[in-house]
Amino acid sequence: MNIDTLNKQFGIANVVTFTAGNGDLPCITLTSKLANATIYLQGGHITHWQPTGEKPVLFMNSKSFFEDGKPIRGGVPICFPWFGAHPTNEKLPAHGIVRAKQWEVESITQDPVGNVIVTLLTKSDQASYDLWPFKFELRHIITVGSTLNLNLQTQNTDDKEFKITQALHTYLAIKNIHNVQIAGLEGCPYFDKVATANTHAPQSPLHLTGEFDSVFCDTQATCRVIDPDMGRQISVAKTGSDSTIVWNPWISKSAKMQDMADHEWPQMLCIETANAGHNIITLKPGDQHEMTSMISVTKLG
Repeated sequence: MNIDTLNKQFGIANVVTFTAGNGDLPCITLTSKLANATIYLQGGHITHWQPTGEKPVLFMNSKSFFEDGKPIRGGVPICFPWFGAHPTNEKLPAHGIVRAKQWEVESITQDPVGNVIVTLLTKSDQASYDLWPFKFELRHIITVGSTLNLNLQTQNTDDKEFKITQALHTYLAIKNIHNVQIAGLEGCPYFDKVATANTHAPQSPLHLTGEFDSVFCDTQATCRVIDPDMGRQISVAKTGSDSTIVWNPWISKSAKMQDMADHEWPQMLCIETANAGHNIITLKPGDQHEMTSMISVTKLG
């Protein structure tokens, strides 16, 4: 469906417009009294959200690819049906099969308060079946307002059960990682992917001092990113999620990533709403699972 057709079918005057974005990839631009946002159809991927009166909340890397068939770095990539490397075949794409897939627009509406609700859909096809032999429907319902709600719905449309891990791989914009604290995971056990070891968080908010890539399982806690340099706190609440991933690549890892500028790692922090590690979701034929991330911003002091 071309951009003109999308605008005719789903556009909302002075609020929702379809355009050719970076790399000429089709995207949705939203501007309302509550917030503005940008959503790319490739990957069902929100790359920008800025509540009115606030600075942008999502981090986008300046060297991110915006190319057909390549995942976008930053914003909120969708990891499905596995998080990280495939558990048995490292040749399969990291973080699953939908990050570089073109999603369909199912509906766009605006509620009386001013929130804009965008429903994107992708389904299994021959290309996905070759990588993961199951039939599914995946919806990403993005509610853009003074808060950002991301609802990922997985439907098993196959005649056999399947197991998934998943994540809303949220990149948050911060001023300086050295001065940021993460509250909400105090004392939680986690798997440290850098050290390949199981350990526990301290009984105080996390403060990162080097590369950090960890999966906190069995937690439904809200995480709060306390950023004194920006004078704000970003809260990431969630439902349908038993795991939280915290990630910052730091210096050497960042330098090895082609789609990440070497100097930008201090301005990003990933707090990911997920079901990963041993928090595996099993869906029988016809079953559905919903995972929601709710992001909000408040001023400090």
